Amino acid sequence: MSDYFNETHQQARLSARRFIQTHVLPFINDWEEAGEFPRELYRQAGDDGLLGIGFPEALGGTGENDIFLKVAVSEELMRSTSGGLVASLGSLDIGLPPVAKWARPEVRDQIAPKVISGERIISLAVTEPGGGSDVANLKTRAVREGDHYRVNGSKTFITSGTRADHYTVAVRTGGEGHGGVSLLLIDRDTPGFSTGRKLRKMGWWASDTAELFFEDCMVPANRLIGVENAGFIAIMSNFLQERLSLAIMAYMTGEMALEASMAYAKERQAFGRPINGFQVTRHKLVDMATQVDIAREYTYRAAALMQAGKNPVKQVAMAKNFATEVCESVTREAVQIHGGMGYMRESVVERLYRDGKILSIGGGTTEIMKELIGKQMGL
Repeated sequence: MSDYFNETHQQARLSARRFIQTHVLPFINDWEEAGEFPRELYRQAGDDGLLGIGFPEALGGTGENDIFLKVAVSEELMRSTSGGLVASLGSLDIGLPPVAKWARPEVRDQIAPKVISGERIISLAVTEPGGGSDVANLKTRAVREGDHYRVNGSKTFITSGTRADHYTVAVRTGGEGHGGVSLLLIDRDTPGFSTGRKLRKMGWWASDTAELFFEDCMVPANRLIGVENAGFIAIMSNFLQERLSLAIMAYMTGEMALEASMAYAKERQAFGRPINGFQVTRHKLVDMATQVDIAREYTYRAAALMQAGKNPVKQVAMAKNFATEVCESVTREAVQIHGGMGYMRESVVERLYRDGKILSIGGGTTEIMKELIGKQMGL
């Protein structure tokens, strides 16, 4: 790991590890069953400096351009064993970057520091009921009326949707296609805005996920993020980091499933001996370890290209696809090794198996990633 991580990264890793061990692991099973975690955890994470990684120091962050600082902390946060908690706690990583980069200074300075400190929660709202990965064809419409935009439409599958204070919302301000998309920053208390029911999901139980509704929602024009009809570029620019984060979540989910399986195989007796005494089990564990190692190392390589200032769209998409495929394969084998216990809610591999599936869907599906890779290859 010394090839990628320095002493600063390791100190941040230890800080994140203490945060998880102290403030999360003793309670995570109850939070999973409850379908949410206390809002105070955002403030604790902010106090520990875990929310500001990658954001400008002037806004309360650690500074930009240190990809591996984010990698180190992200790996430790996943030790919570709950992808849902990590997703909701980290919703600022997809909701805040457009605000930090392109919002008007007075709006940015009002919102960003409070989100980074954990006082406020921000969410990204792009996906629509009929759209999915087809961002260029979103239907939520914003019409300029004087010094406001009138917004009508809906969003779905929005992480931190039920309790965010601010939403970075993709809207259509122009014609069809990606050239007519803009971003608006919409506050929770804006008249005409409402949240729907908390959505029940296969996995990520601790993450609140919701539908959003805009009915003649009047948003001040100064809440436009960047230039009108240039929102698609802003959305795409954030996808690289989001997809890298999903790859990290995927190989860490596989890593934890592997570790749990190795421990269980050493203890579980069958036919008079531990099940790791059977070649079929040992070979499964070896294959799982090989897959996780390769997924992690290739993700590190893609991160290194980002650190070097490159734009590794192809490599990050490949890392996401490979890591999520490994995640599904390894967690499936982990459940199999655990047998009946692997199907029980008290077993961590049961949660990892459920949580892992969303990683090949979020941030662009496996199929979308393949199309993107193909274009980068000139196909």
